[in-house]
Amino acid sequence: MKIGIIGAGSFGTALGSILADKGYEVTLWTRSEEQARSIGVNHINNKHMPDLVLPDKLGASTNLIDVVKDKDMIVSAPPSHALSGILQQIKDHIPPKVPIVSASKGIENESLRLVSEIFESELPGQFHSQLSYLSGPSFAKEMVKRVPTIVSIASKNEATAKRVQEIFSFTYFRTYWTPDVVGVEVGGAIKNVIAIAAGVADGLGFGQNTRAALITRGLNEITRMGLKMGADPMTFLGPSGMGDLVLTCCGEASRNRTVGFRLGKGEKLKDILGSMNEVAEGVKTTLSAKNLSDKLGVEMAITNEVYRMLYEDKDPKEVVKALMGRDLKREGV
Repeated sequence: MKIGIIGAGSFGTALGSILADKGYEVTLWTRSEEQARSIGVNHINNKHMPDLVLPDKLGASTNLIDVVKDKDMIVSAPPSHALSGILQQIKDHIPPKVPIVSASKGIENESLRLVSEIFESELPGQFHSQLSYLSGPSFAKEMVKRVPTIVSIASKNEATAKRVQEIFSFTYFRTYWTPDVVGVEVGGAIKNVIAIAAGVADGLGFGQNTRAALITRGLNEITRMGLKMGADPMTFLGPSGMGDLVLTCCGEASRNRTVGFRLGKGEKLKDILGSMNEVAEGVKTTLSAKNLSDKLGVEMAITNEVYRMLYEDKDPKEVVKALMGRDLKREGV
């Protein structure tokens, strides 16, 4: 089996590492000639994982079309804001009837489309039954180190979901399939916003009580948005819901939590983002989630306050006061 992976960031590399570890021939797409050589020759992603050795069957190329042509499966893992342009470039070169797996998380700023909606808008209808979406509590470096991990595979087509589930499942990587594409997408996107808030709380020196409060109320916001968009509420208790939320809010390897932590310590957002070599999806997703919640009439207090902090330069301490001073209400509302 030959597999092409679009994106040689940490997560694309980690997914490629698992598949190559299983014995598949995997090629990552990267824009960088230096990165492609490092992965292909030295089996090291010099930009994102310089301390980890990758499987021999994992290679890289800077030719996007070559990465998708004549493959038996395509995995898409670029930042969500770059996805639409990439799909427009490859749609005429995707082999027929191969599984297409998305691992991007986010909501497009201008259109407010979920990643699944971007795929269905940009790719011809003949590909729609082949689409699936991977999400769950999975830090890339731990995956490369073969740490036991579980994720969700969502697809509207059961046969596609089960095929992708079978391809990805391995001794240290377990997958669960679900038909709830919307729930998996909403959970994977908005958990990054809540993780920024959790990082801010940690940066301000608050304790475990505060983090637990943000995770609990954050899950409430994610569920409320998901239900409004037609998701199954049980999805948010699974890997792509609570699982991913807990990991991203608590794990020090979380880029979004790191952004929040540094904001809580008093750094400016521009300086934080300028010092990072990977995208913290939650920053752009905050804008989208805020606008989508306004459009759909869904109350999302944490998301709104994170938006004011990121886009209106509100003091993190004032954000905490605003959240704690809200009107009292019944649990679950």
